Amino acid sequence: MIPRTKGYQASSGCQTHLPTGGMIVLISGVLYQQTLRQPAKLSGVGLHSGNRVNMTILPAPPNTGIRFRRVDLEGKPEIEARIENVNETNRSTSLAKGNAKVHTVEHVLAAFSGCGIDNAIVELDATEPPIGDGSSQAYTHLILTAGSLPQDQEREVFAIHTPITFENGDSTINVFPHDRLKITCTSADKQGRFTQFFSLEITPETWEKELSRARTFCFFEEIEFLIKNGLIKGGSLETAVVIRDDAILTTEPLRYNEEFVRHKILDILGDLSLVGAPITGHIVAVKPGHATNCALARLINQQIRRPIDLAQSFAPPPPEKLKGASSSTTSSSTTGNDELPIVADGQVLDTAKVMKILPHRYPFLMVDKITKIEGTKISGLKNISVNEPIFQGHFPNHPIFPGVLQLEAIAQVAGILMLKQAENYGKLAYFMTAENVKWRKPVHPGDTMVIEVEMTKMRGKIGRAKGTCFVSGEIVSEAEVTFILLDR
Repeated sequence: MIPRTKGYQASSGCQTHLPTGGMIVLISGVLYQQTLRQPAKLSGVGLHSGNRVNMTILPAPPNTGIRFRRVDLEGKPEIEARIENVNETNRSTSLAKGNAKVHTVEHVLAAFSGCGIDNAIVELDATEPPIGDGSSQAYTHLILTAGSLPQDQEREVFAIHTPITFENGDSTINVFPHDRLKITCTSADKQGRFTQFFSLEITPETWEKELSRARTFCFFEEIEFLIKNGLIKGGSLETAVVIRDDAILTTEPLRYNEEFVRHKILDILGDLSLVGAPITGHIVAVKPGHATNCALARLINQQIRRPIDLAQSFAPPPPEKLKGASSSTTSSSTTGNDELPIVADGQVLDTAKVMKILPHRYPFLMVDKITKIEGTKISGLKNISVNEPIFQGHFPNHPIFPGVLQLEAIAQVAGILMLKQAENYGKLAYFMTAENVKWRKPVHPGDTMVIEVEMTKMRGKIGRAKGTCFVSGEIVSEAEVTFILLDR
């Protein structure tokens, strides 16, 4: 459980530091939200888009949170910096709401968190904030120059009381109870090069001095891939550090001996700010990335919501709902506010967990168990029983499990695999097309059908996968399926 606290006790009129930064004024022991004293502006180019962009940070009323406003789009739509609006975590963290999108927000969010700013509007006339020198230094300078202004609403801090762990391949991130915010991180590439370790308690002073200037980096062999995928169009040695073999390519010496891992901590701070409020806890991460960071933010949000949902479950329904209550509206459900199981390498999902992920129910749930998740591959089981209602008509006295239901089983297992990506967490996969479908052998009652699926392509909300069904080690059907992800 993560209780909400109002801050730290102090005598009237004294000042104290919030764990995530910022000089906060306490009156009668109450911690208050804060915003900027005045607007601040910054121009530059976006790291991945390469587009020229003008950014203006505006003060905002209490309880606004951090919001991005696309002033170049009709209606000037806003996107709240909340974990539920994350839509992509490939090389950066991107937010989307409706047709509005903002990419590479983590460095700006880290600066707000480090400087203790709760409420602000970030106006942009393009899809990305200016990258600056690849760190949060420019944003931090902007905020400190504008100054912070205490507001008349209390500030909530989420205190971690129960450890949380998330693993995805060789990336692991944990959070443990701690009375302040502390981040410990180990970073390295897949070959174990440039392994670095750093641990730091986050305060306004340590943020500005020890983290804000750490620049983003990449390995030389990654550059061709990034360019081919339409990324780093605004990248240069002035906006990032490049590692080539044992050499470090940069326009200036490294700013810290552990600059790479310090930037990883900067990213963690920015991504976890998507929880929507400061947290106190000890974050321990090994080879973290944006997907892993955002997955932890979702798990923290789940624990924050749990006591609220529990209280609502035991509270009487509002009078207007009582008037229109019926058996159809009061029946139990296995979805609702239940926590979604974690879909990650090494996880086994039993029937109960599968039913929390998939909306399908009897007689159309085609997956009994997920037995293996590894990388882009997943395996599931479907036990074929003579009690399947389909056998009443397919066919009397000669029961054969329909091929189209085998195809549906492939699609359902693929939909579960999609949730492994943090940006897809909590969404549903809708079957769109099937190609190269082949049915090779009949499936009978008493058979155990193994469904193996491999993700072959993922672009935005559209996914493509190849699935194969086996019985006793022999292929009974196979197909390539395409589906789209939509919100629940």
